[in-house]
Amino acid sequence: MAPLFRNGEVTGSMNKKTSFVKKVRKYWPFYVMAMPACIYFIINNYIPMGGLILAFEKYTIKGGIFGSEKVGLDNFKFLFKSADAWIMTRNTLLYNLAFIILGTFMAVFVAYILHEIRSSLSRKVYQTLILFPGLLSIIIVSYLANALLAGDTGFINMHILQPLGFEPISFYSEQKWWPFIIIFVRLWQMTGTNCILYLANMSAIDPGLYEAASLDGANRRKSFMNITLPCLVPTIITLTILSVGKIFNSDFGLFYQVPMNSGALIDVTQTIDTYVYRGLLNTANMGMSAAACFYQSVVGFVLVMITNAIVRKTSSENAMF
Repeated sequence: MAPLFRNGEVTGSMNKKTSFVKKVRKYWPFYVMAMPACIYFIINNYIPMGGLILAFEKYTIKGGIFGSEKVGLDNFKFLFKSADAWIMTRNTLLYNLAFIILGTFMAVFVAYILHEIRSSLSRKVYQTLILFPGLLSIIIVSYLANALLAGDTGFINMHILQPLGFEPISFYSEQKWWPFIIIFVRLWQMTGTNCILYLANMSAIDPGLYEAASLDGANRRKSFMNITLPCLVPTIITLTILSVGKIFNSDFGLFYQVPMNSGALIDVTQTIDTYVYRGLLNTANMGMSAAACFYQSVVGFVLVMITNAIVRKTSSENAMF
């Protein structure tokens, strides 16, 4: 019996190898297309994970990554005992919550408007115009914002407020305007990109559902609430879970370049990412920067797991795993 079992085991192994080779031969174009993305993630996401050891070291150039003095959790203590710890954490969380909620609403709203445009040419033109801001470098966006907001030469002060008899506003020294400016710039730049998935989902909805709803007397609002929105719920939940995983990360360019690194705006534009960058400029503390990145990753992972667990309990079919 033993030889037969071994022969069967060998035969099964050969069948698996043959099946694997057949799959590779059948789907090799897809593997080739996926290869650049896989290489990108390996180089940019997985190889740098080795640098997390810096979070537990007092890094020196002489010692290098593996020879520097080990300091345990001291880098994390330094990060959270700083005077700006509460400010940067609060700003990072609140801005990202606003981006998730308002960004989802705007993306669905814009996608629905584009979906309702019957002319194919008009839809392509509008979609291109909406996507264009997302293709701009954040440097260009920051200079466009400066052209609008500058105190002496800005368009808003020179061509709107002064002709109407209002006093000019010094945007780069008054904090109260910047939560709205940051959120507006983010929505303006990213709504076009975010709405693509929702537009694709709307295009895949069976037109027969809308025809049946129309025969039953449903107007556009009812059709949207009872057909379109329920069909978008899985996509909304998936993208929200992914966004929650990045809730402790921020767009560095948005919070550093757009406010022009103005010291007067630190309290409303300081996030974990900008704090780490400024810390590197002032102290060159690699360990503290690595600790902040490690902290962001761990918190993001935990939040994704918690959010997915909540979704699985309330609506298991829409959970990611």
